[in-house]
Amino acid sequence: MEHEGVEYIFGVPGEENIDIMDALHDSNIEFILTRHETSAAFIAGTYGRLTGKPGVCLATLGPGATNLLTGVANANMDLCPLIAITGQAGLDRQHKVSHQYYDLVSMYEPVTKWNAQIKKGEIVPEVVRKAYQVATQDKPGATHIDLPEDIAGMEVNGNPLQIVEHTMSEADEPVIKQAAELIDQAEHPLILAGNGVTRGNASQNLRDLVKKTNIPVVHSFMGKGALSWKDEHSLLTAGIGGNDYITCGFNEADLIITIGFDMAEYPPKNWNPNGATPILHVDTQEAETDAAYPVKLNVVGDIKENVRQLKETLSNKERKLDWVQAVRKNALDELATYKEDNSFPVKPQKIIADLRDALDEQSIVISDVGAHKMWMARMYHAYEPNTCLISNGLASMGVAVPGAIAAKMVYPERNVVAVCGDGSFQMTSAELETAKRLNLPIVVLLWRDEGYGLIEWHQLKAFNRSSHIRFGNPDFEQLARSYGFEAMKIQNAEELSSTLDRAISLNKPVLIDCPVDYRENMKLTEKLGDIIC
Repeated sequence: MEHEGVEYIFGVPGEENIDIMDALHDSNIEFILTRHETSAAFIAGTYGRLTGKPGVCLATLGPGATNLLTGVANANMDLCPLIAITGQAGLDRQHKVSHQYYDLVSMYEPVTKWNAQIKKGEIVPEVVRKAYQVATQDKPGATHIDLPEDIAGMEVNGNPLQIVEHTMSEADEPVIKQAAELIDQAEHPLILAGNGVTRGNASQNLRDLVKKTNIPVVHSFMGKGALSWKDEHSLLTAGIGGNDYITCGFNEADLIITIGFDMAEYPPKNWNPNGATPILHVDTQEAETDAAYPVKLNVVGDIKENVRQLKETLSNKERKLDWVQAVRKNALDELATYKEDNSFPVKPQKIIADLRDALDEQSIVISDVGAHKMWMARMYHAYEPNTCLISNGLASMGVAVPGAIAAKMVYPERNVVAVCGDGSFQMTSAELETAKRLNLPIVVLLWRDEGYGLIEWHQLKAFNRSSHIRFGNPDFEQLARSYGFEAMKIQNAEELSSTLDRAISLNKPVLIDCPVDYRENMKLTEKLGDIIC
């Protein structure tokens, strides 16, 4: 692992890991103890997403490994490179029912790209090299190494295998020319930018292509920032259910160019329901088969280079952007309308407007999963890639605080804010101690509504009543202070902006408890239903 360049291992050790833990005493790899195994995998996954290098997480066998699995599945579906290491029962007791023993290779197989158990010390170099190679090859994801305790204690001679860099080829010239012809023939082409644009470091090339061709761009939740929200070609973000202003963009298009788009993010039936609009698919792999995703042409290979080639091949073209400006105006005016709204509890739109104003272009916001995620995806606009992180593959609750820890470790010079609901926050709130122990000045912005707001939103839409989603909360100020955080509570909407400014300027771990008015959820549903393009 040292040979592979591993900086950190995140996890919770157990009896079956003691040989690894002892070996780490003499290693330059830093072990970061977390308070729960799922959090360890969330941190490792976010580290992988931000760096492109596999994050490494560790757990013991049995309940440690089953706790770790959710975070591993989350990274795998979000296409974040990650390596999970689990301790395991010795080979001498795996043939029978045994304390804490489950077949972890079988258990992890559906949520990883590849996994293996080490049954001989001599195969360690091959297993480790393959785990890294598979985790980073596009599309990236999770791999898993299962290490029985008796194997872990053995001495072995061997050397790490040579690291071979994986290079991706470009599409052939005839394919690029064919793609360019499709784009030239289209009256109203539209680009859907996904997470792969960021993974492939293709954002600048995309911006160059857009500047030359005047093709508007809509972003998936995980593609945010591929094009700056300030660019006149940006149609902001799509992905919330039902009609939205951005739906008008899809309706207008006669060719949809998907670039680095991962289908798990946003089902095509939501934006091309009848499969009537043809797709030009630009990605590292051929498109998944889907009735609502009628691919006219696959442009497969290095996204960055293929976008560059497209830009070079296409001619400058004037396209009317009146309809794009109308969509942008509607969406941005809606956000601006709520900036001065001082009703209390605070409306989601107001929280987002104040948060966007408080942060600079490079600051990183990580959204947890819940009703706040839908608002953040729709209305928090990004200047740069990987500055608004939203998990939208597995979309597991509890990702934000662990993710903020990873982001602050990778980018200590940037402001990092975890946006959480009170439901998702309490799933991994113990990691406040981890952040404090590591002296990481993250800000946790807590949207408090004493319930599972997103579930209630769906219940109200379906049945006009809610069911079994209310819970009690601790005093979040006292909880945060008990972990060593500064704590602030919003008492009225007017003080939110100054509180955010103060929290960010302190350069300390801070939690802000902000009551949110989720009556806006159903108002948004009604609004979306009324949108006519």
